[in-house]
Amino acid sequence: MTTTTSVPSKLSASTVAGHDVDPDAPLLQVEDLRVEFTMPTGTVVANDRVNYQLDAGETLAILGESGSGKSVSAQAVMGIIDSPPGAITGGAVRYRGIDLLQLPEKDRRKVRGDHISIIFQDALTALNPVYTVGFQIAEMLRVHRGTSKSEARKVAVDLMDRVKIPSARERLDAYPHEFSGGMRQRVMIAMSLALDPAVLIADEPTTALDVTVQAQVMDLLAELQAETGMGLILITHDLGVVAEVADRVAVMYAGRIVETGEIDDVYHTPTHPYTIGLMESLPQLDVKGGRLRPIPGSPPDLTRRPSGCAFHPRCRFAQQVCVDKDPELRIPAASMVDDDRLAACHFSEEIVDAQ
Repeated sequence: MTTTTSVPSKLSASTVAGHDVDPDAPLLQVEDLRVEFTMPTGTVVANDRVNYQLDAGETLAILGESGSGKSVSAQAVMGIIDSPPGAITGGAVRYRGIDLLQLPEKDRRKVRGDHISIIFQDALTALNPVYTVGFQIAEMLRVHRGTSKSEARKVAVDLMDRVKIPSARERLDAYPHEFSGGMRQRVMIAMSLALDPAVLIADEPTTALDVTVQAQVMDLLAELQAETGMGLILITHDLGVVAEVADRVAVMYAGRIVETGEIDDVYHTPTHPYTIGLMESLPQLDVKGGRLRPIPGSPPDLTRRPSGCAFHPRCRFAQQVCVDKDPELRIPAASMVDDDRLAACHFSEEIVDAQ
């Protein structure tokens, strides 16, 4: 694939879209991101003070229930929030030190797809039904690189081979509906990799796929990441998938990150009641009998966000301070010296001591 630029050369480049990069900056850093949607029923704060960072070659999983703000944060990073009704009202999204939110749209388009790419969760609706998959993959190269039509088709075949679509050359002119769900997802992955991005956001890439195909898709992403060195953000509600592939995890609830840390630490010693609830809702293969312990209640209506900690109406540890005061994201306990381990709970230290 000689027509595409490799990730290492992008990471060594001194400019992105004509703007100087900071060689010491993280690959991607989201700082105090706030996204609001103006609805007839009121203003919905879908993301509030969202902070995370991603390094090259790293997998960060963003975990949470539907409606927690995971996909909105990805759309904000990509710059594809529908406005109106949505708007980014605060914070920064820095790619190699460059705040993407401050770039003119023409420069932002040069970053989108070329440096940061996304796999959408529903490939059937994300792909255009009236164009062949080959045309849609090749279009990335023609638009961003000025590649000729014939050369772009050759690269499209290479990309389809790369994501293990059988008989790629013969299926180049097939339409999305002629592929199975798993194969459509591979087409989406091929499109997202067409420009060899440094950051890939996978927004629930295994939704509606059976477990065998899920495993194949995740193995493929891991293989491609090892091959290219890209940073991967995996957005999901599947705790099993996260445990297998992630280096770090950020748990979101009601538009905020409530716990973050290395995957083994968070899974083995969760320090936020919501994370504990997620873990307890998983079936244990080594425990015979018993009942699952679901989280009571439902996620809050974000037009009427609860006072204090948004999780307190569902939390078995809640006390009056949880109703009155919104907890800051901080190191959970004095015994934890890793600055990457953070939780937004007034009683995280007591939870740690009790484990």
